[in-house]
Amino acid sequence: MNRTTIEEKVTNFLVEDLEIEKELIKPDALLKDDLGIDSLDFVDIIVIVNREFGFKPIPQEMTEVKTLSDFCDYIEKKIN
Repeated sequence: MNRTTIEEKVTNFLVEDLEIEKELIKPDALLKDDLGIDSLDFVDIIVIVNREFGFKPIPQEMTEVKTLSDFCDYIEKKIN
């Protein structure tokens, strides 16, 4: 799966499932501060990533994931 497809899927579930405004979704957006993603949202994200990308994110591996770009990098490394 290429990077563009990953970014499209991530954007879609952020908008549709987590109801984040599309205008806020930018590569350098901070997940917590800019997008307002909290710990309950991360539980949903784990389920959605498993459904969309076929793996379950490991919270310990995501400690360095701060921005949307970091998150897409993480997914890309796990599936490719």
